[in-house]
Amino acid sequence: MSESTYGEGIHQALVALLEADPTVFVLGQGLWSPWYVGGTMTDLDKRFGRDRIMDAPVSENATTGTAIGAAMSGMRPIVVHPRMDFMLLAADPIINQAANWSHLFSAKVPVPVVIRAIINRGGEQGAQHSQALQAMYAHVPGMKVVMPATARDAYQLLVDAVYDGNPVMYIDDRWCYGQKGELPTGTVPGPIGMGAILRPGKDLSIIAWSVMVQEALAAAEVLAREGIEAEVVDLRAIKPWDRKLVLESVRRTGRALVAEASWATAGMHAEVAAVIASEAFDRLRAPILRVTLPDCPAPSARTLEEPYYPKAATVIAAARRLCGCSPSHPLRQATLAVPGWIC
Repeated sequence: MSESTYGEGIHQALVALLEADPTVFVLGQGLWSPWYVGGTMTDLDKRFGRDRIMDAPVSENATTGTAIGAAMSGMRPIVVHPRMDFMLLAADPIINQAANWSHLFSAKVPVPVVIRAIINRGGEQGAQHSQALQAMYAHVPGMKVVMPATARDAYQLLVDAVYDGNPVMYIDDRWCYGQKGELPTGTVPGPIGMGAILRPGKDLSIIAWSVMVQEALAAAEVLAREGIEAEVVDLRAIKPWDRKLVLESVRRTGRALVAEASWATAGMHAEVAAVIASEAFDRLRAPILRVTLPDCPAPSARTLEEPYYPKAATVIAAARRLCGCSPSHPLRQATLAVPGWIC
């Protein structure tokens, strides 16, 4: 076991997969650049050749369709979209083709394609470079969606995705790339849809994924000093997601806070909240709260980005509300103005 960053976890998983399996190849935009996809593909073309690391023209639709065809022909392609926003141009082959072909062919034709979608927000990039669209794809039958939050999962979930045998969307957030942790080795896959409890607690459950997991862990540290023990649940995958783990956690703590860095309306956070309300309502001691983005496009100015994106402070404020701090309590008064949105 070695300690590496999240970004290095993606790189090392690609190395292991390409070395172990000749059917694995990668295609997408900017793959020969040392920086374009956050350093996660650096020198892979030199090591494995440009017939396996293919830098594609700027045509998201054609590139994705090529990968899907290769998957149906027995290969295990990974198609990379450096901006999730522009992957919308490939919505037709992803949703109409990849997600449906196995069903249409009575499960006789697998489509083992991995669609790597990179969330690349912040840095004054504005509304067309900052969108987290995972709820759209989690809505589609036939598509699995994973969202790693740790360095270990950046590696392991990519291996899991490649060998799942179904179309899998692997969504990594560049705000996670500096996170450090122990990496696994090898290419032994596990099942998709298993969450993890990263911090046990008894007073409330914070359910999060991707970049919000680290914010939840940071919030839990602060809350513990105030006497509030928060349990942090990392979903790891949002389609399918670990309902059993979430419900067990909420039934123990009696309070649920769902945190996702996406818009407030119709997000995956709403789906998780709805299942909790339906199946654990009798164990709830407080209403379910959600921490999200506001329902507006991302701003371009740094001064506006600060209040737009939810942070640990947002999670702390929501947790204090759930645990009964009154509006006049000093803990509530200190966090009335927090980034993101609580709903």
